[in-house]
Amino acid sequence: MKIVIPGGSGQVGTILARAFQRGGHDVAVLSRQPQHSPWRVLEWDGATLGNWQREIDGCDVVINLAGRSVNCRYNAANRHEIVQSRIASTRAVGEAIGRASHPPPVWLQASTATIYAHRYESANDERSGIIGGAEPDAPDTWRFSIEVARAWERACNEAVTPATRKVLLRSAMTMSPDEGGVFDALLGLVRLGLGGSAGTGRQFVSWIHYEDFVAAVRDATGGAGADVILDIMGASYLGRNLAALATGGRLVVIGRQGGSRAEIDLGVLQGKQASLHATTLRARPVKEKAAVVAGVREHVWPLINAGKIAAVIDRELPMSQASHAHRAMAASEHIGKILLRPE
Repeated sequence: MKIVIPGGSGQVGTILARAFQRGGHDVAVLSRQPQHSPWRVLEWDGATLGNWQREIDGCDVVINLAGRSVNCRYNAANRHEIVQSRIASTRAVGEAIGRASHPPPVWLQASTATIYAHRYESANDERSGIIGGAEPDAPDTWRFSIEVARAWERACNEAVTPATRKVLLRSAMTMSPDEGGVFDALLGLVRLGLGGSAGTGRQFVSWIHYEDFVAAVRDATGGAGADVILDIMGASYLGRNLAALATGGRLVVIGRQGGSRAEIDLGVLQGKQASLHATTLRARPVKEKAAVVAGVREHVWPLINAGKIAAVIDRELPMSQASHAHRAMAASEHIGKILLRPE
C-alpha cells in the first residue's frame, strides 16, 4: 500500500511510519520541518494545498496526525494554536482528498479519547461512551480539551469525500520506548521522585501500547490486501508486493523491469498462505499464445465492455504536449496511463 501520514514526524507518526515501512509499504510523511528518515518526507504548511497533495491522489490510506503538541502550558496563545492547527490541517487534508482524481479508500483522522466524559462506573467506548463537557463539576481545562476534540472531529466530518471512508481515531497516550514520547516523559518524572498517584488516585489513565496502536490502525485501514497482483517490476517490488497481498493471495511475476534477483521472506509468504508464480508470454509457442488471446477475448473483453474492468487514466493530453507527458512519467507524477490525443 501507499500510505500518506500528514503530521507524521512526531512520536506516533514515527511509530506508524516505521511499522508500515518495515512491512514493505510505500510511506510518505508530511512535515512542517522535514528531516532525513528511512521513508519519504515532504514539506507542507499544515494549512494550505500545495505540491504535497499529489501524494494524496492515488494513495491507499491517509492517516492525519497533524496538530500542535499539547505538551505545553495552556495559556491563551497555545490554546489558540492547539485548536487552529488541528482544524486547519484537517480541512486541508479533506480538501486534498476531495479534489483527488483517485481518492484514497480510507482516511484515518486523529482524534482523542479526551472527548469522553470523566466517570468511574464504566469505561467509555464508541458504542456506549458518553461525550463529555456537560458535567456540572467539569473544570474549564477539561471543557477546553473536549471542545478541541469536537472541533477536530467536526472538521473531518464536514469534509466532502464521498469516495473515502473516514475513521476517527479516539485514542489516548501511546506508550513506547521511543525517545521523546509520553513514556519517556513519565519515566523522567519518576526518576526525579515525582511518581505516585495524582489527585484522589481513583481516576483511570487512558493509554495504549504502541504495538496495539499499530495493530488497531492496520485493522482500521481495512487493509485486507490484494487477492491477485500482476507484477511487471520483479526484484525491486517483490517485498512490497508480498506485503500488499491478502491472505490466500497470489503474486504473479510477469516482468523483470526492476531486476531479476531478490531475497524473499518465506515467513510472510507462509503467514499469508499466499503463493508466488512467475510466467512469460514471449517464450511460449504460437499455439499457446493464441490460446491466451482467445481466453482474453472470451473472459476479459466482455468485462471491459460492461465497464466492470477499466484502465486507470491519470490524464489525457493533446499530442502537442507529448513532452509534458514524458516529464510527468520521468518524475513519477502519474498514477495510471497518460493518454496522448491526436489533434
